[in-house]
Amino acid sequence: MATEQLHAVGRRKEAVCRVYITPGTGKWEINGGRTLGDYFPRPSLVTSIQQPFTVTDTIGGFDVKANLTGGGQAGQAGALRLAIARCLVKVNEDHKKKLREFGLLTRDARSVERKKPGQPGARKKFQFSKR
Repeated sequence: MATEQLHAVGRRKEAVCRVYITPGTGKWEINGGRTLGDYFPRPSLVTSIQQPFTVTDTIGGFDVKANLTGGGQAGQAGALRLAIARCLVKVNEDHKKKLREFGLLTRDARSVERKKPGQPGARKKFQFSKR
């Protein structure tokens, strides 16, 4: 296959990302036509998403097509980063050690703690009155 397409899924908080990577010139297509900078206006999120490519020295070597659903901007960025890292491992198994070293293959399991009954939030308590 000349244009081999690789697929991976990434999750973070409530966000889910399906990524399709093909060898190319570094084009980004998110949710049907939007570019990376257009979809994620915060530069810190863009650098975070591109981290797997910079770590493995493959920036600009792949075309990325991503479908993002659920969550907010930070969660979707984390999901996209994980999915890209998983794809790069499928491309070349030698990338795994470097990506693992930077913690890019670990699924961030932190999510919002549930609200408990009798409290205004997850941890916050109503003001205590002794009398």
